Amino acid sequence: MELRPYQQEAEDAVFTEWETGIKRTLLVLPTGCGKTIVFAKVAEECVREGKRVLILAHRGELLEQAADKIAKTTGLGCAVEKAESTCMGSWFRIVVGSVQSMMREKRLGQFPADYFDTIIIDEAHHSTSDSYQRVLDHFPRAEVLGVTATPDRGDMKNLGTVFESLAYEYTLPKAIKEGYLSPIQAVTIPLKIDMSAVSVQAGDFKSGDIATALDPYLDRIAEEMKQYCRDRKTVVFLPLVKTSRKFRDILNKNGFQAAEVNGESKDRAEILGDFADGRYNVLCNSMLLTEGWDCPDVDCIVVLRPTKVRSLYCQMVGRGTRLAPGKGHLLLLDFLWHTERHELCHPAHLICESEETARRMTENLEKDAGYPMDIEEAEKTASEDVIAQREEALAKKLAEMKRRKGSLVDPLQFEMSIQAEDLAGYVPAFGWEMAPPTDNQRKALERFGILPDEIDNAGKASKLLQRLQKRQSENLARPKQIRKLESYGFQHVGTWSFKAANNMISRIAALGWRRVPPGINPSMYVPEEQV
Repeated sequence: MELRPYQQEAEDAVFTEWETGIKRTLLVLPTGCGKTIVFAKVAEECVREGKRVLILAHRGELLEQAADKIAKTTGLGCAVEKAESTCMGSWFRIVVGSVQSMMREKRLGQFPADYFDTIIIDEAHHSTSDSYQRVLDHFPRAEVLGVTATPDRGDMKNLGTVFESLAYEYTLPKAIKEGYLSPIQAVTIPLKIDMSAVSVQAGDFKSGDIATALDPYLDRIAEEMKQYCRDRKTVVFLPLVKTSRKFRDILNKNGFQAAEVNGESKDRAEILGDFADGRYNVLCNSMLLTEGWDCPDVDCIVVLRPTKVRSLYCQMVGRGTRLAPGKGHLLLLDFLWHTERHELCHPAHLICESEETARRMTENLEKDAGYPMDIEEAEKTASEDVIAQREEALAKKLAEMKRRKGSLVDPLQFEMSIQAEDLAGYVPAFGWEMAPPTDNQRKALERFGILPDEIDNAGKASKLLQRLQKRQSENLARPKQIRKLESYGFQHVGTWSFKAANNMISRIAALGWRRVPPGINPSMYVPEEQV
C-alpha cells in the first residue's frame, strides 16, 4: 500500500528520531488521516529488521482495528494479548495488547524485559496513566512510539513526561487544505445554556451536572436542529445514557429518524450498521463514539457534552471530518454555553494555534450566531484581528521603550514585529524544553541583539535562535534595525531586507537622527524592492 506524502514523512521522521538516540517519540495526525496505517508501516519495518513489536491500546475496538489494518496494509498477522488470549508461544512478531491486561503483574512477569523491541501506543494521550507506565517501565530498552490525534490531556499531565520528542505533526488545517479531510463550517446557535452550576472533577465538567443543566433545553435544541440538520447525517454527543435516550425520543417527535447507542446496547452493531445504511439520520450517544468508530458520510456533529479537554473535543468532531462522495463539508453546531468560571472548547480550538486567536475567533462566531462560517476563514479573520491588537500594543510598548536605555531588543517586541505567533504563544512540552536557557543560548541571543533575560526556558530560546538564523540566511532585517526603524514610525519592518533597512537607517543618520528623509511617510512606506 502506497502511503500519502505526509504519511511517508511521518514514518521517516519516527525512524530518524530513533536513529538519533531518542527512545520515546510522538506522532500527531488528525482523526481521519490514517494514523493506524502509519504505525502499521512502522511495525512492518521493525519486523523486517527482526524486531518484536507490541501495540498497546485501552479499548478492544482499537486493538481489532489495528490488527485488521496491519493485515490489510502489510499482510502480517498479529498475536493477541488480552483476557484469555496470549501471544506466548506464537510465531507472530507483532502483538496487539490491551493495556488493562498487560499491566497486571502476573501477566507482565511472564515477559523478559527485552521481549519487545518496539512499543506503539495508540491514542497516546492516555499514556500518562499508571497502567501504561507500568508496561513501559517493564520494557525499559524498547523504542516507543505514541500516536494520537490530540497531544494534550484534560488532567493537565504533560505528555512530555512520557515522550522525549515530537517526531512529526500534521495539522487539521493542512489536512483540509491538501484535500485529505472535509472542510468544516461552524455555526454558533443563539441559545444560551446556563452552565453556572456545573462543577468540575478531574479537570473536566461532571457529566451528571451537565445532564441536569442541559435537560431544560433539550426541546429547544431539537427545534434548532430542525433548521440545520434536517437533511444531514448527524451524530450527537451527550453527557449521560439517560439524557441520550431522552433526546433520541425528543428528536423522533420532531420528525427525525433518531437512534441511540451506549456501552450496554446489545444491538449496538445492528444500530450502527442501520445508521451507516441510512435507516437513521441521527445517532445519539453518551461519549461512546469518540474513538474507534468511523462513518465517513457523517456531515453534522452536535456537541451537547461541553468540555474543557481539547483532545476529547477533537475526538468528537473527528467523527465527521472524513471525506465521502457527495459530502461538501462538515457542519459543526456550537451552543452558547453560559459559564463564568470555566474555559470551554469551541470550534476555534480545532484550528487556532494560540489561545488568544481562539478567544477572538469564538467571539466573532458568537457575534454572527446563526450563520455557518468556514473555520479556516474565521481563523484568518481572528488572526488578523489579533495582529492588529498586537500592533497597537507594540506602538504603546515602543513609546515606553523610548524612555529605556540599553542596546538589546526585548524578545516580545521582536516577536510582535515579525508577527511570529508561534513564538509568542509557545509553551514548552518536553523535559529539556522546560529547563532554563543554556549559557551558549544566552550568548547566541545577545549576538543577534536579543535580550536573553526575558526568556525563561531552553525550548523558547531554541525556537527563537532558529528563527533568527533563518532570517539571517534570508537576508532579512535584524532585530536592532527593526527596533530602530519602528521607533521612527515605520511599519512591518520585519518583512524588509537587511539591505533596505540598512539604507534607511543610513539616510536617517545622515540627517542627524532628527527625522526621516523628506517625502517619506513612515506609516505608508514600503521599500522599492517590495513594491
